Amino acid sequence: MWDNAALLRNIANALMVFSVLAMLYGAIHYAVHLPGLFPLQSVRLSAAPQRVDATGVLQVVRNEVQGNFFTVDIERLRQSLEKLPWVRNVSIRREFPHRLEVQLEEYQALARWNNSALVDQQGEVFVAQSESVMPDFAGQDGTAAEVTQHYAQFSQQLAALDLQVTRLVLSPRHAWQLRLSNGMVLELGREDMQQRLARFVEAYPYSLAAMQSQVKYVDLRYGNGFAVNGLTKRS
Repeated sequence: MWDNAALLRNIANALMVFSVLAMLYGAIHYAVHLPGLFPLQSVRLSAAPQRVDATGVLQVVRNEVQGNFFTVDIERLRQSLEKLPWVRNVSIRREFPHRLEVQLEEYQALARWNNSALVDQQGEVFVAQSESVMPDFAGQDGTAAEVTQHYAQFSQQLAALDLQVTRLVLSPRHAWQLRLSNGMVLELGREDMQQRLARFVEAYPYSLAAMQSQVKYVDLRYGNGFAVNGLTKRS
């Protein structure tokens, strides 16, 4: 091998190229880590937050943005911002040469969850404070998405009566209970909920509407009727 001039030249050239590339990489790595080179000058929000506290965002940025344009830890900044109330998701991108753009996706609260949190329109539970009027949901851990889905279905059925669900409960035995905007409580049970509610919607204008100030409880867990404050109505 040592008397093969062509092979020795190729090895020497390869070692030289490798050495040059290693030196170039080291120089670039050193340069981009210099704090005075490509300093970050601003962090821009793509849109003004509606629910998220801007002061909290500013505080996180001040605490987490360190280094320059290339070395700032974007993943750490994203995770810290997603811990803020009302923040559902965060995306961050670099804008060469001196800026970061931050896009905040905020939760859209649909209802209160178990008197301790909120639930959004996708059925995700999150912790935040709100003074807005919204329905109450109650259920076991892990059932928020199911409750949210049924709330949409029940609300669509009740829209014909101009009634809204103000409280929706899914019991540990998987039975459904609704409280309506007129004060009535409906027991739907564990099966055929939409059919039972449809029976209520059909009967309401002809019987229950005139009695709504007296009727507080309607049990729809019957095959061909329902009980009103203990009185059975046949359908």
